Amino acid sequence: MHWELEITLFCFLVVTAVIALSAGDLLTSVVSLGVYSFLVALIFVSIGAIDVGFTEAVVGAGVTGVFFIVAIFRTTRRTSD
Repeated sequence: MHWELEITLFCFLVVTAVIALSAGDLLTSVVSLGVYSFLVALIFVSIGAIDVGFTEAVVGAGVTGVFFIVAIFRTTRRTSD
């Protein structure tokens, strides 16, 4: 019944995974991984696992993304002399 939605979400899932792997900037990778996690949460909800989807959205897309962004901004790049 919802196979069109699921196929569309899977296609977006693959695109965001490729963007996260091929991005040169760490912040771009973190944001695309947050989008990836949110798409996984939408797939869980579309197949009927609402509690798992909610947990994935909160932990995967929310908390983990914030931790990664804070870690990126708190670190500095060191150059070798």
